Amino acid sequence: MSSLDQVHAAAADVDQQETQEWIDALEAVLDREGAERAHYLIERLIDLARRSGAHIPYSLNTAYVNTIPPGLEPPHPGNMVLEERIRSYIRWNAMAMVVKANKVEPPDGGSLGGHIASFASLATMIECGQNHFWHAESPDHGGDLIYFQGHSSPGMYARAYLEGRLTEENMNYFRQEVGGKGKGLSSYPHPKLMPDFWQFSTVSMGLGPMMAIYQARFLKYLHARGLANTAERKVWVFVGDGEVDEPETLAAIGLAAREKLDNLIFVVNCNLQRLDGPVRGNGKIIQELEGAFRGNGWNVLKLIWGGYWDPLFARDKEGILRRIMEETVDGEYQAYKANDGKFVREKFFGKHPKLLEMVSRMSDEDVWRLNRGGHDPHKVYAAFAAAAGHKGQPSVILAKTIKGYGMGHIGQAKNPTHQQKKLDIDSVREFRDRFNIPIPDDKLEEIPFFKPAADSPEMKYLHEHRKALGGYLPHRRRKADQSLPVPPLDAFKAVLEPTAEGREISTTQAFVRVLNQILRDKDLAPRVVPILVDESRTFGMEGLFRQIGIYAPEGQKYVPVDKGQVMYYREAENGQLLQEGINEAGGFSSWIAAATSYSVSNCIMIPFFIYYSMFGFQRFGDHAWAAGDMLARGFVLGGTAGRTTLNGEGLQHEDGHSHIQASLIPNCVAYDPAFAHEVAVIIRSGLQRMMHDQEDVFFYITVMNENYAQPGLKAGDEEGILKGMYKLQPSAKPAKHHVQLMGSGTILREVLAAQELLEKDWGVTSDVWSVTSFTELRRDGLDVERHNLLHPTEPAQEAYVTRQLKGTQGPIIVSTDYIKAYGDMIRPFVPHGRPLKVLGTDGFGRSDFRSELRKHFEIDRHFVVLAALRSLADEGAIDIKKCAEAIAKYGIDPAKANPHHA
Repeated sequence: MSSLDQVHAAAADVDQQETQEWIDALEAVLDREGAERAHYLIERLIDLARRSGAHIPYSLNTAYVNTIPPGLEPPHPGNMVLEERIRSYIRWNAMAMVVKANKVEPPDGGSLGGHIASFASLATMIECGQNHFWHAESPDHGGDLIYFQGHSSPGMYARAYLEGRLTEENMNYFRQEVGGKGKGLSSYPHPKLMPDFWQFSTVSMGLGPMMAIYQARFLKYLHARGLANTAERKVWVFVGDGEVDEPETLAAIGLAAREKLDNLIFVVNCNLQRLDGPVRGNGKIIQELEGAFRGNGWNVLKLIWGGYWDPLFARDKEGILRRIMEETVDGEYQAYKANDGKFVREKFFGKHPKLLEMVSRMSDEDVWRLNRGGHDPHKVYAAFAAAAGHKGQPSVILAKTIKGYGMGHIGQAKNPTHQQKKLDIDSVREFRDRFNIPIPDDKLEEIPFFKPAADSPEMKYLHEHRKALGGYLPHRRRKADQSLPVPPLDAFKAVLEPTAEGREISTTQAFVRVLNQILRDKDLAPRVVPILVDESRTFGMEGLFRQIGIYAPEGQKYVPVDKGQVMYYREAENGQLLQEGINEAGGFSSWIAAATSYSVSNCIMIPFFIYYSMFGFQRFGDHAWAAGDMLARGFVLGGTAGRTTLNGEGLQHEDGHSHIQASLIPNCVAYDPAFAHEVAVIIRSGLQRMMHDQEDVFFYITVMNENYAQPGLKAGDEEGILKGMYKLQPSAKPAKHHVQLMGSGTILREVLAAQELLEKDWGVTSDVWSVTSFTELRRDGLDVERHNLLHPTEPAQEAYVTRQLKGTQGPIIVSTDYIKAYGDMIRPFVPHGRPLKVLGTDGFGRSDFRSELRKHFEIDRHFVVLAALRSLADEGAIDIKKCAEAIAKYGIDPAKANPHHA
C-alpha cells in the first residue's frame, strides 16, 4: 500500500485504535491456534454480520500468491540434483524426437508436426508425480489413473525411452505409424493405436477432464458396491488453462464436489497461453479459475510463485509487491518471460519505486531467475502432497508455468510456440546448454537422443522410484483376468416367442425384459450398470429404481413423494443404477468409465446407456469417437428411435441419422432391430463378444416405443440377424412379377403391409427381408471388395448381401426410418443388374401421428408399393400407367412438398 493509500485508508477508519485491537487479536489467534481457527472465527463474524443485515460482498478469490506459505511446505523427500538431471534428459529427448521427425522433408511435402512447448511447461510437475505420487497397478494397489494433457505426449515417450520401455527406433518413428511398420508412436494419447501404453484419449480437448470426473465417481461406485477396492486410488487430470474454454472441461465440476470426490485431482497448467496467444491477456486466468472451482466447492491450491520470490515476499511489509502482482494482467506476465531480466526490471518492478529499490541489489540474471511455481520442484511437491492428502473434496492445483519453458529466444512464451516443431542449430545449442545435456558440438546437427548408462545414479534413481510405486506409467491392461460367463440364448425365452394373441409390445419393452433377465443371472447381475439420463419412465425402466436402487454416495436423506407406489424413487449408497439427470454427455462419460473398467480396474462391467437416440451421437459424438479409441465395451441404446416413431415430438426429437453417425466409428457395431427376438439375439451376441470373448467393440442398438405383435424367432435366423439381414416372410408362390422388399425398425411393418397390397391390388408378389444392420452389411461388403482387389488370382469372394439376394428375382426396394444414405449403404453389393430403390426420411422432422409422418416422408406402405411398381415399369415388366393408377388409388399428392426441402 502506497503512502497515499495509507492516508486514504486511515481517513476512512473512524476508530483506528479499535481496528488495531481487532488486528492484534487476529494475529494472536494465528500465532497461537493456527490459520484454521482464525478462518473459523472470521467466518462466524461474517455470518453474524450478514444475519444482522450488513451487506458484505462475497469474494471467491484469495490473494494472487501461493495457497501454501513457505513455512507450511513439507520437505521434499527426493534427491533434487538427480531429479533435475532426469528432468533435463527427458526434456532433451522430447524436444529431439519432435525436431528429428520434422527434419526430413517428405517427397509429398508437408511435415509430421508435433509439440514441444506444452511438455516443456509441464515437465517439473509430471516428474514430481512420477517420482513420488503415482502408483502403478500392483497386487496391493489398483493403480492411479493419469489423464495426461494430450499435447504433452512427447514427454511421456521420452521418459519411457529412459525406462527402457521404448527403443530408439520407436522414438525415430514418432508420428510414423504406417511407415514405421509397427514401431511408430502415435501423435497423442490413443489407446487404440498403443493398447499397452495409453489408457485415456485426451487430445480432443475438454473430453479428458469431463471423462475423468465420471471415472473418479465410477471408482467410488465400484467400491461402494463391493466390486473392487478403490479406496487408495487417485485420478489425476492435467488440463491446459486454454482448455477450460471448452464447455466440457468445467461442465461436471459441480458433480465432483457434490459427491465429494476426494480421489480426484485436477492440475491446471496455467502457462497463460492458448494455442494461438494469451488465454486471458486482459485478465487473470488463475483468479478466474479459482472463483469457478471454489464456487463449486473444490479445494483450490494456487501454485503461482517459485521459491526465488520468497525473500522478496518476506521484505514486502507494505504489500506493494502483492498489489502489483494483483494488478498485472496475464498478457504482461507472458511478455516478461518472452524477454529478459532487464525487461522484467523495467516493466514489472518499475511499476513502483519501492519495487525497484527491492531488486536494486539483484542482477538482471537474478531478476530473470525469479521463477514460477509450476517449475519449482519444492513448491510442486508441497501442492501435490496437499492435494493427495485432502479429504472430503476434489482438489485443483492452479499451477503457473511458462509455455515453451527452456526453449530460449525462439519459443519461450512466444505466441507461435505451440506450433513450434523445428529448431535451428543455435536454438538446439541453447537448449543443450540451458539443461546441461552432455552432447558435443559436433553431434548437435544430428540431435541425438541421450540415455545415461544403466548403472548411472540417475538411471538407478529413476527405476527405484518407479519400482517403489509399483511399476511404470502410463500402462494399459488389454484384457481383464477373468471373462464373464454368458447364458444361452434360450435364457431370453420370454422375448424369443411370439406374443400372445392380442398382446403388443415395443422393442424398448423387449430390451427392458432382456435387461431384467440379465439382472436375474447370478454371474452377470452384479456387473450390470444401467445408466439413464432422466427419461426412465419414457423407456419403461422406472421399475429398476426400487429393484436395484439409484447410486447415491450419501444414501437417501428424504422420503420420496412416491414412496407409496410399487416403483418408488429409491436412492442408496450401494445403488446400481446411475441416474445422471438431463445430461447426455455426462451419462456417456459414466458409460465410458464402466465400459473401460475391464482395463482400468480389471473388472468387467456391463453398461447399458439408454437415452433419446436424437440426443445421442449429435450431442456426445466426440465422446463416442473417444470411446472407440479407448476400446470401450458396452451397450448404447438409442430409445424412441427413428424419424417417425416418436409422434408428436417434432424436429429436434426425431432421429433419422444416428445410424450414419454410428457407422463412422469402426468398432461400433450398430443394429436397428424391428422385433423383440432380434433384440434378444443381438444383446446376447454382444455379451458373448464383449464380456466373454473380450473383443474390443461396443454395440449401438436403436429401440422404438411403438407397440405391435411380435412374430418370435424362427430357428436358423440367428446368423442373419447378426450379419445384418434375413428373409423374414417369403412369398408363398412367386408370381410373374416379383420384387424384394427390405426394411428395418418399425418401418419393416409398413414393408410387410406393402407386401399384402402389392399382391392384392397389383398381382405382384414379394419376399420381405428384415435388415437389422445396413452398417454391418456394408462393412462385410467392403471387406470382400478389398479382398478381391488384393487377391486377383484367387476365386472372388461374395458379400453377404450378394449371396442372400443373388438367388432371388425382381427389383429391390428398401424403406427405413432413417435418411436414404442408410439404406443406400448396400448398393455396391447388390447383385449386378438388379435395380435398388431406397426410401428414407431425409429432411427435418415434424410433429404428427405416425401415419401422417410416414406419408410426409414417403416411406409408408403406399410409397413402398409405388416404388416397387416404378422399378418394375423401369424394367419394362409392367406398363408405367400402373404407377399413375397407384398414385390415384392411394391418394398420393404428386404436388406435395419434397420432405427434404419442406
